[in-house]
Amino acid sequence: MATLSQNSAFTWQCRHTWRRASVNTLWCLLGCSIGDFGTIAFFQLSGIGWPVWAIMALAILNGLLTSILLETVILSRQMALGLAFRTAVGMSLISMIAMELAMNLTDVALTGGAMLTWWVIPPMLIAGFIAPLPYNYWRLKALGKACH
Repeated sequence: MATLSQNSAFTWQCRHTWRRASVNTLWCLLGCSIGDFGTIAFFQLSGIGWPVWAIMALAILNGLLTSILLETVILSRQMALGLAFRTAVGMSLISMIAMELAMNLTDVALTGGAMLTWWVIPPMLIAGFIAPLPYNYWRLKALGKACH
């Protein structure tokens, strides 16, 4: 995808770009959620008494790692494994960090801590999807950069 030229005006109205940004964001959300939810569930089920901020920091780190791992697997179908890994690591960390922060802040705001319940997961996923979506759209539309 080519970047916008000096004569082209950026617009937020491109349905194709919103669709593409949404699909990219959903793949990232899947990868981030695996590590994030897995970490929170581990601490919740094991009863290990870490502070909420430490659990959330580890959940964010694990979410980033599982997202990179999932992206590497997906990209390895299109390119060599080493290149797939470098591409996955080079993806937009801004987008992934925004996603992780939105998910974890939603969890803390709704439950008061690092706690998964049946009713908190949907708002966490919605927040995690919405937070980076405009940035992902902008990256695609203005810079022509996508992770897939």
